[in-house]
Amino acid sequence: MNRTPSARDFTAEEDLLGFFGPDSVSWRIHADPAFSVGGIRALLLQALHPVAMDGVHRFSAAFSSEPWARLTRTAEYVATLTFGTRRDALRAVRRVRGMHRGRSAVEETTGRRYGVDDPDLLLWVHCCEVESLLSVARRAGVPLPGADADRYVAEQVTAAVLVGCDVDDVPATATELDAYLERMRPQLAVTPAARDASRLVLLPPMPAWVQLLTPARPAWSTLASLGVATLPRWARQLYGLPGLGLTDAAATAGVRAFRQAALTVPARVRESPIVRAARERVAPAVPLTA
Repeated sequence: MNRTPSARDFTAEEDLLGFFGPDSVSWRIHADPAFSVGGIRALLLQALHPVAMDGVHRFSAAFSSEPWARLTRTAEYVATLTFGTRRDALRAVRRVRGMHRGRSAVEETTGRRYGVDDPDLLLWVHCCEVESLLSVARRAGVPLPGADADRYVAEQVTAAVLVGCDVDDVPATATELDAYLERMRPQLAVTPAARDASRLVLLPPMPAWVQLLTPARPAWSTLASLGVATLPRWARQLYGLPGLGLTDAAATAGVRAFRQAALTVPARVRESPIVRAARERVAPAVPLTA
């Protein structure tokens, strides 16, 4: 097993910049408006692993009772790992690993006894996230010249190891990541738990006043539709969702249009407090472009 680093392993300057830093591709992709679409796509892809989904279904009651809270916590975890100081990131990692520790069950459709923190399950969740965020970023028009796609996948190995994956198993290039997902396809299926999870992602419950007095429902519907439409074709077929009537080209055009519209909103409004705090924290030491 990989040893989780501690504050003794890095300098004050390294702590300030975090595990990735403002020059990383991870900052570029995770601060972009396309991140929200990629996050929904990742959740739908992750749910196709029967054993990983069983763990969520059994041990994360908030997913069905309070889906907004769980989605928010997941987004905050990724943001803290990406943009927080190293100490902040390690605190978030310890919380997640503590929630996983000691939880085990048997998944009925496969008969497999598993622990929520089994490295192969953590690897599946990691790879779905990274592949989804990268795929949507590319399609949305996030600037990723040259070898930046490989740089992003390699940077994210750090995130995988921190949460408990075995470093030798984690894809470090975009080609390795694609090959991993291809190898996993025979194991994937839409179980009842996956079907329930997809319904919650696509049509989460909202208080009546939120639906009537805010644009939350149509806004989420747009994000969810793009999340489905940008899934790999084989994943849409498993779900029985052809892409909500969108061709691959139309889905790409849709997510590109969404990103362009979101970029017209000032960064101080569209970016999360964690991202804004990171930019302010490193600004005295590292010149940043807007």
